[in-house]
Order: sequence, then structure tokens, then C-alpha cells
Amino acid sequence: MSWKNLKQASLADALLVEHAALTELDGVHNLIDWQAIAAELADIHVKKRGEQAYPPIIMFKALLLQVWYNLSDPALEKQLARDLLFRRFVGLSLDQPLPDHSSLWRFRNLLSEQGRFERLLNQLNTQLAEAGLLIRSGQISIMDASVITASRNRPDKTADGRSTLDPEAAYNVKAGSDGQRRTTYGYKVHINVEEDGYINKACYTAGNVHDSQCLAILLTGEEHAVYADSAYASQAHDTLLQTRPIRNGILKRAYRNTPLSKAARQTSRNHSATRSIVERVSGVMKLHYGMGRARYLGLARNQARFMLMAFAYNLKRAFTIHTECHRSTE
Repeated sequence: MSWKNLKQASLADALLVEHAALTELDGVHNLIDWQAIAAELADIHVKKRGEQAYPPIIMFKALLLQVWYNLSDPALEKQLARDLLFRRFVGLSLDQPLPDHSSLWRFRNLLSEQGRFERLLNQLNTQLAEAGLLIRSGQISIMDASVITASRNRPDKTADGRSTLDPEAAYNVKAGSDGQRRTTYGYKVHINVEEDGYINKACYTAGNVHDSQCLAILLTGEEHAVYADSAYASQAHDTLLQTRPIRNGILKRAYRNTPLSKAARQTSRNHSATRSIVERVSGVMKLHYGMGRARYLGLARNQARFMLMAFAYNLKRAFTIHTECHRSTE
């Protein structure tokens, strides 16, 4: 299966009148080297036999648009067909055919099956670091977990008696700020962000997996300090961070009849501004990217969706920082 030749612009493209609405994503697009991203995807669909496929970089860019505009697969196909901004971003001329929603769905699953999402996120972060937009020297890791409601979360049964629940999700019970216990059937995403709000790593699990089980997985090996809430507190983690060595910013946990000391409470207050960074990232992704609810059945597909969110979020975050830096120098 080879790739379609979609590089040449058509006469219809030359007749388009330039408008600011068509260039809204140009700044984001021009921020990174897409050839390096394409190189990470270069061995996809390279077989000689079979129907020609769309170049992987076009498909990947389309999936980023899906995240930014919170679209379903069929809605993404429609938007690519009628939105000039979308065609401009992915690099499709007006006279060129479009990938359908099933092709986009299969491509995302293929990236997941081949374990490419983490490599793509690392490639992006490396580029941002080289451009001075992400600082890795003296980096800190701020960790937290967010509960995600499963797409099928009601305990009903089908006509043949099978449960309608997503079989790979699980129940999560969490005490809210009002003291009430809330039960959610779904997943958890455990994320590691640095102090400018970029996502370093992520771990996607069923909802019943405790936050602390993902701390070691989320370490990048480059951080000099780790900040997290008391859910991550354990002697094993204290020992792990001490042997690295990594400064331990995990909050101490209070126990029955053993309240926190005055010093521990003060430390919690001192670290609250730092730990709030990861909460802001989760809030943005829930509000604008639809992270709070799973779209698909199964852990792998929803993990793929989140990793695309992480890439899309970091790219937009980098553009915001780049714009702010440019303004401050004017």
C-alpha cells in the first residue's frame, strides 16, 4: 500500500481569496517542524500492494483538528469536506479526495496498536525544548489523576442479558470537597506536567486503579523534584525518590488520631500553587477538549484519544507561550 500523491496545489486553491479566518492556525502550524513528525510515521502504509493510502502526516493533522474542535469521527469527515481552514491545516487541496471517518478511526487505532503516541509526544517536546519553549534543565514533575466517565456507564442489560457497561472500565469512589462520596464508572488519566503546564507523560487506567500505582511510570528521569497530593504518599515512593535522587514534594498524609503537624500543613500551603498547575491543565482539557467523558469503548481507544489530546494541548500551549514572549519583546 503506497501513499496518495497530494502535494500539488490546484487552480481552485489559487483562486481563493486570502482571509484571516483561513490563517487562524498558521501560527500553530509553523511553530514546529512537521517533517520530523512525518519521519516518526514514515513506515506506515508503505507496502507496494493494495489501495493507495493518505500520507500519515495528513491523517495525523486531521486527528489534531478533531481534538481542538472536539469532533466525532463522522463530524471530522464533514468538517474536512466543507471547512477551508481544516483543508489548509492538513494540506489538502480543494480538488483532492478526503479520508472518510472509518479511515480516520482505523489510523488512530493503528497508531495506538503500534505504540506511537508516546514517541510522537516526545518528538514534539524535544522540538519545543530545542526552540526554547520548554525548559528541561532543572525540570519538575507535578502529578495528579483525573476521573473520566465511561461512554457506557449505566448498569443496564441488553435484550440477551448482557451488561451495557464498558467492560474495561471500573468504578471509582472519591470524596468531594463537600465531603460527599461520588461514584463514577469509567477510567482515570494520570498525568505528569512541568511548571509551564506542558504534559510530560501520561498513564491511562481503569477507574479503580489508585493514583499511587502510576507514580514510577510517570517519572521522566530528567526531573529534580516531584510534587503530588497525599494520594501518592508512601514509604516506597519516599525511598524511590531518595535513591534517584529527586526532591520529594509529595504531601504527607494524615491518619486517624494522627493529624498533620503544623510544619506539614505549612508545606502543603507552600506547595499548593505548584500543584495547582496540573489541576489547571486537567480543567482546560475537560472544558475545551471533552476529556471528562470517554468517547469510545475500551481502554486502548480512549488512551489513544487522550494522547492525541496531550499532543494537541502541548502544541497550543507552546503557541501561547511563544506569542506571549514575542509580545513582551516588542
